[in-house]
Amino acid sequence: MTPFECVPNFSEGRDAAKVAAIVDAGRAVVGVTVLDVESSVDHHRSVVTLYGEAEPLLDAVYRMMEVATRSIDLTRHHGEHPRMGATDVVPFVPLGASTMADAVRLAERLGERVGRELGIPVYLYAGAARRPERADLAKVREGQFEGIRESIGSDPARAPDFGPARVHPTAGAVAIGARPVLIAYNVVLTTPDVAVAKRIAKSVRGRDGGLPEVKALGFELAERQRAQVSMNLTDYRVTSIARAFEAVRSEAEKLGTAVEDSEVVGLVPEDAMFDAAEVALRLKGFDRGLVLERKVRAAEAARPGGESIVSYASRLAARTPTPGGGSAAGVVGALAAALAQMVLAYSFGPKKPDAELAALHATFGDARERFLRLAEDDARSYDSVRAALRRKKESPNDPTAAAAVVAALRGAVAVPLETARRSRELAASLAAVRARTNAQLVSDLVTSLALFRSAAEGALANVGINLDDLKKAGEPVGEIEAEVARLTQGP
Repeated sequence: MTPFECVPNFSEGRDAAKVAAIVDAGRAVVGVTVLDVESSVDHHRSVVTLYGEAEPLLDAVYRMMEVATRSIDLTRHHGEHPRMGATDVVPFVPLGASTMADAVRLAERLGERVGRELGIPVYLYAGAARRPERADLAKVREGQFEGIRESIGSDPARAPDFGPARVHPTAGAVAIGARPVLIAYNVVLTTPDVAVAKRIAKSVRGRDGGLPEVKALGFELAERQRAQVSMNLTDYRVTSIARAFEAVRSEAEKLGTAVEDSEVVGLVPEDAMFDAAEVALRLKGFDRGLVLERKVRAAEAARPGGESIVSYASRLAARTPTPGGGSAAGVVGALAAALAQMVLAYSFGPKKPDAELAALHATFGDARERFLRLAEDDARSYDSVRAALRRKKESPNDPTAAAAVVAALRGAVAVPLETARRSRELAASLAAVRARTNAQLVSDLVTSLALFRSAAEGALANVGINLDDLKKAGEPVGEIEAEVARLTQGP
């Protein structure tokens, strides 16, 4: 499974019926889950969080954009938040086995379709940006709907990546891109003076010499008669929620005001909240592995096929064809990834930030889950081969039966090959940061590397068996053999 998060922002936060129609268009697509909807009257904006695999997610976002294009008129839109389009921004966020490159391809595919079919100019931003200056969403949105409308046809710097060189008359333009997980975090002040919020925003945002990986603006909350510092934490591992809050609180105090409350808009990674809890509670040496829900998840993750590791080991020992070596290689890979996570978890933190180690920690977490799925897939692929061979024996002259055998064998090769590939790549990543990990956990790191080697070697042996059968079937296997040879050499 290669899932993504997508967080489209729509320039409508006051008409509940319009927001519901937009969200329902996405919810109607099978394979897409609406995780969250946040609407703000003052910002006149709604943020929707979607989850799904590539194809259904693309379909869902496009359908939502169709509704937004029909129902939102920017010529009559006024809110606190800057905006350039009815659908203002659409970021794709890779999760699980997905990569940033995968997310960029999704952004490009959606952008091309939106420009061609909806007639809306599209600017690719963040990880998908084709121009360096468009990596920054604020630069893309500069001038907002009205400013872009005036300059898009005459200023070469405003030429869109897809679609016409003119804004849609009511739906404007849209920024579509790819990025890592972002936290939208707002701090409300006790003063209604928006000038104070803007001064604080300038002092804390990264581009003006404030906190790294922080974007900030000051807004008025008319309904509450308060001012707000609205922030995007583009990498919470570099600047945590707690650090951002404290910076705003400190600056507010200097200006004679205070913090009333704060809010997270949309979804937030649990580690970001743990960072804040550790600081607020002054927890010393807190082990996040002791959190109940994490213990439960760890126990569940150790259950290939939904069973305990003890039961799995008993099945592995039995005189049955599955589970076998390919499945065991996946489980060993999961153990290697879990151990690597533990080593990294003790090697960085709020007091010792290291963005690369934090990103690797998340990567190993995703890999652990993927290895367990591969362990299950291996048994299923073997069963598919047996079923296909049985069908061919029953219908030797049926060409579809022969084709089914080849397809099943290719599946039986693909699963352990992915296990081997991931094991080698992850081992190389862990070895590359070895000098920066906690020296007291060297034995755990060495064990993790040894487990990755075992997983790769066992998986490659499994590939070889099925590869021989593919050769006998007359199938070309040169590319697979080349990859096996490369992986056999190790990282």
